[in-house]
Amino acid sequence: MNYIVQQQTIEPVQLLYNMTVAFVLGLVIFITYQLTYSGVAYSKKFNASLMMMTLVTTVVMTVISNNIALSLGMVGALSIVRFRTAIKDPRDTTFIFWCIAVGICCGVSFYTVAAIGSVYIFAVMLVLGRVHTVEKRLLLVRAKRAIEKNIESAVYLYFKKIELQAKNTTGDEVEYIYVLSNRTLQRAQRNNEDSITDKLYAMEGVQMVNLIAQNDDMS
Repeated sequence: MNYIVQQQTIEPVQLLYNMTVAFVLGLVIFITYQLTYSGVAYSKKFNASLMMMTLVTTVVMTVISNNIALSLGMVGALSIVRFRTAIKDPRDTTFIFWCIAVGICCGVSFYTVAAIGSVYIFAVMLVLGRVHTVEKRLLLVRAKRAIEKNIESAVYLYFKKIELQAKNTTGDEVEYIYVLSNRTLQRAQRNNEDSITDKLYAMEGVQMVNLIAQNDDMS
């Protein structure tokens, strides 16, 4: 049985058009990511890889757009590749799909779809890109078990509204992990002359008091 594989001729000019449009829209994605990222773990390498992903997808789609054999081969090749890159921010996934979508559109010369879609996404990301979860604080207290009742009373009297996330005990020690919002902390600091750390360290038996900021960049 003979198999006939359709050969495709790729015009260099068409490929140049595809890559140029993909580069311009990839630059838009690059700038959007830079403007909307509000965390402290901003990665220039990841941002640059977004543009490269757009160009690579464009090249792949240009090659396999009209060739069934190549498209099936590409699917088989990608199915055995495992990507282990950790996504630090859920919004990074959105940018990855944006790059892939632009690369696919440019690879099949759907420039209008890629441009209009990118402009629309750009506008939405500028409005919603800086949305993040409410910043919370973690209050960690370690002390002798003999004064655990005193610590609980002092913490609740100081904050009025606070959530106990965990209480770990050993034979001699107790450790508390409280969760509170930034607003609750600020209100308590206005209503009390001393800080919570000063009040707790004034008790004999308190070994450690830590106040940690919990935001989008912390797991």
